[in-house]
Amino acid sequence: MKTRSEFVCESCGALSARWVGRCASCGAWNAVAERAQAAGRTPVLVPTPIMATRVDDGLTTPTGVGELDRVLGGGLVAGSTTLLFGEPGVGKSTLALQAMRSLAMAGSVAVLVAAEESAAQVARRARRLGPVPADLAVVATSDVVTAEQVIERYRPTLVVVDSVSALRDEAVSGSPGSVNQVRAAAERLCAMAKATDTALVLIGHVTKDGDLAGPRALEHVVDTVLRIDGDRHGSLRVVRALKHRFGATTEVGLFEMVADGLRELPDGTLHAPGPALDVPGVVWSVTNDGSRSLSVEIQALVASSTGSPRRVAHQVSSQRLALLLAVLEARCGVELGTADVFATTAGGLPALEPGIDAALALAIASAAVGFVVPANLAVVGEVGLAGELRPVSGLARRLSEIRRRGVDRVVVPAGSESEALPGMELLVCRRLTDVIEAVAPVTV
Repeated sequence: MKTRSEFVCESCGALSARWVGRCASCGAWNAVAERAQAAGRTPVLVPTPIMATRVDDGLTTPTGVGELDRVLGGGLVAGSTTLLFGEPGVGKSTLALQAMRSLAMAGSVAVLVAAEESAAQVARRARRLGPVPADLAVVATSDVVTAEQVIERYRPTLVVVDSVSALRDEAVSGSPGSVNQVRAAAERLCAMAKATDTALVLIGHVTKDGDLAGPRALEHVVDTVLRIDGDRHGSLRVVRALKHRFGATTEVGLFEMVADGLRELPDGTLHAPGPALDVPGVVWSVTNDGSRSLSVEIQALVASSTGSPRRVAHQVSSQRLALLLAVLEARCGVELGTADVFATTAGGLPALEPGIDAALALAIASAAVGFVVPANLAVVGEVGLAGELRPVSGLARRLSEIRRRGVDRVVVPAGSESEALPGMELLVCRRLTDVIEAVAPVTV
């Protein structure tokens, strides 16, 4: 049979008619390689009516880790492949091992393919999490063929590969971690997982820029992409779905890194609230993330600048901070042009959506002027360039979370009166100046 050549980008999988030094699709240099393809008559496929197509939703198996199942929409789907990645030390291996341990304790077989550690190292980590069930097994190998044989022979419910970058295929050129090796290993294991109805989890690494390491085509091969984030100096860990063929990508899972693994935070509370801070610049609010409403403490500090004024935003949007500073000066008369402004959230929980605008602006005004915002007051609302308070999405959920935290007074935008809960006082404000005057009746 005659063959013809085609040129494929090893980074993103894009095809081109001839060899080029730089891929036109992803911009990668020297990633286009020639591949022989059999030339012949292509069989004609007959379209099948969608209504006549058999639908198999797959068998979803809960992992037993509630916050992970929340992100996955109930659990892992048989035959699916999930890519879990994050920075070194953030808890990828720990989370995967906790899911395997939970499944094994429920009677399912779970196998860890340890491509970077020995079986003894894995056993020590597993024992730190608690009793090790009999159905939790490990095979220490970096050979993709061996991993395939394990899946085919034992057909476990879950297989975790830690990590996909360490696997090698002797039939493929390149060293472990190279584009060719990672893509070949992922494609082979994905095919075997589908053939055996095994849920497969591949653990990946990130680059120095925080992006997924390896070929971009890897994200297209898998069914689900999960990212776990966290501040290495803090204990909070956040799991998000960047891609999920079997459900929504709007959910978020929260964990706390403790001595014996990752502790779930189903109510979004990292730790019990400390004593009320009777200082300017502290305001409570609620941020919506997916279907969850999470209490967040906004803190701001305004200090005299000794040079060019600095604006530092940590866990809040730097763009929203710049906008709010301009609105406070232009619409509210709060002088900030020659001051350093620092804004953050306490506890490491990010608050990046516009619903916390009013709370962030009030915290800055409080720090700049010197008044204290009462601890039993929460602030919710988006701020426009005209200084007006705009309605926010999911207000009812936000108010329920505020009530759960024991706060009974809430600043809300105009038009939100109907959302009030029994026993809760709503301070309705149309402008940001109304918010400042309602909290601190002083001239600013």
